[in-house]
Amino acid sequence: MSTDPSQPHVFSWVIWGSATCVVFLAQVEDNAGAGAWSIGLSGMIALWIALMAYLQQGEIRATRSDWGFLVLALSSLPFWYFTADPLWAVVILTTVDALGFGPTLRKVYRFPYSEKLLFFILLGVRNVLVILALENYSLTTLLFPVVVTLACLLLISIAVYRRRVVSF
Repeated sequence: MSTDPSQPHVFSWVIWGSATCVVFLAQVEDNAGAGAWSIGLSGMIALWIALMAYLQQGEIRATRSDWGFLVLALSSLPFWYFTADPLWAVVILTTVDALGFGPTLRKVYRFPYSEKLLFFILLGVRNVLVILALENYSLTTLLFPVVVTLACLLLISIAVYRRRVVSF
């Protein structure tokens, strides 16, 4: 997105923050209890990171694939409202959140040292703790944290692999 690959990818963070906040609302509707609280907080933090990344970047450029991920993700957000069902909302928003990984996966492949892996490790651990803290286990409450954990593992794996390749 910018000329500085060490900056967070604004598109990814907007997608993650938006989708995560709505998933939080759907989980609350499905009686997730305290397990949903960290999801809501994470959504707000992700939106804050997106704002800070946007404000701190000078020249902003995005690839066609970045725009594609953003358009697909954000155009899917309104569908949760029309489903009137927390499960469909979570399915749609989990897909949106997974799409949010696209620009960052592309960036990490190209610049393997551009992301702090500790963050994604902590995000994976957070989701495991979310699963353990859920008061109601259902597809509605489990899908999002499981998929995000798997996406974090994929990102970490790509970064570790590319760091090894680049260092040779």
